[in-house]
Amino acid sequence: MLKDEPLSSGQLDEWIDKITKDCIILSKLDVCFLIDKAREIFIEEANVRPVSTPVTVCGDIHGQFHDLMELFKIGGNIPNTNYLFMGDYVDRGYYSIETVTLLVALKVRYPLRITILRGNHESRQITQVYGFYDECIKKYGDAEIWKRFTDLFDYFPLTALVDDRLFCLHGGLSPTINTLDGIRSLDRVQEVPHEGPMCDLLWSDPEDRNGWGVSPRGAGFSFGADITEAFVHNNNLDFIARAHQLVMDGYN
Repeated sequence: MLKDEPLSSGQLDEWIDKITKDCIILSKLDVCFLIDKAREIFIEEANVRPVSTPVTVCGDIHGQFHDLMELFKIGGNIPNTNYLFMGDYVDRGYYSIETVTLLVALKVRYPLRITILRGNHESRQITQVYGFYDECIKKYGDAEIWKRFTDLFDYFPLTALVDDRLFCLHGGLSPTINTLDGIRSLDRVQEVPHEGPMCDLLWSDPEDRNGWGVSPRGAGFSFGADITEAFVHNNNLDFIARAHQLVMDGYN
């Protein structure tokens, strides 16, 4: 396929079916073509992506392709169900390529039915440590697909706002941003910085305390309930949904 060729719904359905049923990777050429089309969609999306209910909100997948299949089995398939994924699609699990390729293919096929946010693992530096880079080398023979995907990650939206009341993001809050407009003004098309507001949105964690604290992760901050309450109040929200940490019962 040529870069400027349109990507038909039939071709996308074929790729989605191939990955879903057999958990196999697409050819390097097909993945590169898919990524080019996905970039055209993501570049038009805002840092705070508006989403309407009903929507199923999902946390980290981390290359667990079969868990993603179970999630769709329980929640319903796209486009019958609207999904919002809050980051960390790659690393740790053995099927990061299949997982992120499927989600991106679904995004290109049904752009209004799936929202894909960036997590702290959608990063060049982190994926070289936690598995995605090595998986790309093993399955494709070189780093081209890793480079193409990590370039695409730069375009993923940072946050989402459901019905103007539920604020969704991967990590947490930042001491340098008090409003959604502050997030909207960020230049997100870059590698995840080591510090600053974009880093905080992807790395920070809530803590059972008040105020701001140093994060044990080495990036972002810890923040207390008072910080959350102030942000919710200042932005006329009901609550905040985040991923980034394991919750045994699914949510708390």
